[in-house]
Amino acid sequence: MDSNQVKLYDTTLRDGTQGEDINFSVEDKILIAKKLDEIGIHYIEGGWPGSNPKDLQFFQEIQSIKLSNAKIVAFGSTCRPGLKPEEDSNIRALIDSGTQTVTLFGKSWDLHVTEALNINLEQNLKIIYDSIQYLKSHVSEVIFDAEHFFDGFKNNPQYSLETLKAAQEAKADWIVLCDTNGGTLAYEIQSIIKEVKRKISIPLGIHVHNDTEMAVANSILAVKEGVRLVQGTINGYGERCGNANLCSIIPTLKIKMGIDCISDEQLKKITEVSRFVSELANLPHSKSLPYVGESAFAHKGGVHVSAIRKTPLTYEHIQPERVGNRQRVLISDLSGESNILYKASEFGIDLESKDPNVRKILEQLKQLEHEGFQFEGAEGSFELLMKRALRKHKKFFELLGFRVIVEKKEEDSPPFSEATIMVRVGDQIEHTAAIGNGPVNALDNAIRKALEKFYPELKEVKLLDFKVRILSTKDGTGARTRVLIESGDGKSTWGTVGVSENIIQASWQALVDSIDYKLLKEEDKSESKS
Repeated sequence: MDSNQVKLYDTTLRDGTQGEDINFSVEDKILIAKKLDEIGIHYIEGGWPGSNPKDLQFFQEIQSIKLSNAKIVAFGSTCRPGLKPEEDSNIRALIDSGTQTVTLFGKSWDLHVTEALNINLEQNLKIIYDSIQYLKSHVSEVIFDAEHFFDGFKNNPQYSLETLKAAQEAKADWIVLCDTNGGTLAYEIQSIIKEVKRKISIPLGIHVHNDTEMAVANSILAVKEGVRLVQGTINGYGERCGNANLCSIIPTLKIKMGIDCISDEQLKKITEVSRFVSELANLPHSKSLPYVGESAFAHKGGVHVSAIRKTPLTYEHIQPERVGNRQRVLISDLSGESNILYKASEFGIDLESKDPNVRKILEQLKQLEHEGFQFEGAEGSFELLMKRALRKHKKFFELLGFRVIVEKKEEDSPPFSEATIMVRVGDQIEHTAAIGNGPVNALDNAIRKALEKFYPELKEVKLLDFKVRILSTKDGTGARTRVLIESGDGKSTWGTVGVSENIIQASWQALVDSIDYKLLKEEDKSESKS
């Protein structure tokens, strides 16, 4: 094997699903496998066919899927004590899975041999040898995962190395050194791998967990020491604190270390894959993930923004486009004039640095943030703020008044909410009412009902998220409240914000901004076509 060649082994579909709150259906696993294949993953561990019907079904269905790059891998354990490999149902399930690559894990820590398996050390060596030798007569490639290897080596280095020698003598194709408990530090990983390489000649792999926040670093340093198979999961999903995060490892190998483990075009898809997997896992995509997180190339401080407008390299370690991500500038009370100019350019607003409106917008922004507004998650509201300051904002309707009633008639019955609203559009007045699931929902329904006859495009708008934050708990029920709304129309999403001591008023502000933003974008679209 080329000394600069590194193979990527994904275990999201097996080890990743052992993470808390993660559960993939068979359909999910098929979709994820296709995405992993698209970005050039070499091995995809599909699951443990001997452990549950879902994994068995996955291996049956994946056989009809044509993959371009990846080998599907079945995972299982060495045969059980007291059984020959050919008598073990788990070993048989691995062969019956239909894959030509099997990963077999076995004990390499003497503590686990004597305490967990309750057998002697020699018996364990024979189990490893016999299991691998038997599988090699049925499949073309066997990977041996030396479970708890680093802990075992620190406790009894001679015996841990004996388990690797047993795997090597049985003709395993790879030996993977596992930090199963995730407690080994980087310098220990390096020194132990050096020792292993003196005794073992077949290619080595690395599998580490993140219990000391070292999984990515340990994987990278293992590669530096000559390891050529890196196991991990998308977004670092996995048991306890997770596994090594392939979304960090892959760009680091390729961009920082010059190892062409995948192509440039495949690397550009890694952010998309990261977010796709988190969506199927039904988990929020962490903004702070390196390389692929929404905040990975986000800039907030005015000094930073001023610098990146001149040279992005000043505060960005790579070009975000290389990993399919993008540069973002945030708006807050930490902003400077550069933030305003950057956002103006992003919004297509013609604004020069010497324009006095820049200072005016900045002062208004800082005052509003002082009052409790937050524009990081409400860029729709901020774009409207800028256009109002520049007198480029059209007033689509005028509120003449609204009333919200919450009535509870009986102790055990739910409250009844109704909103009545009066608006003027041009020279027409619309007066209507609507009920809803609570006062805010009733108000939302009423304003839509009043305006949709004038602006039918509002029927496309859906409220996607509604967040309420109490800004000062010392004021109790009279505290100022911030409402953040995320809206979408199937083509794009936008955030808006409102702040008031009255939650209905705060919600109204955010709802009106959401409607204004949609109508503004529709008008811009019409003007660009004409």
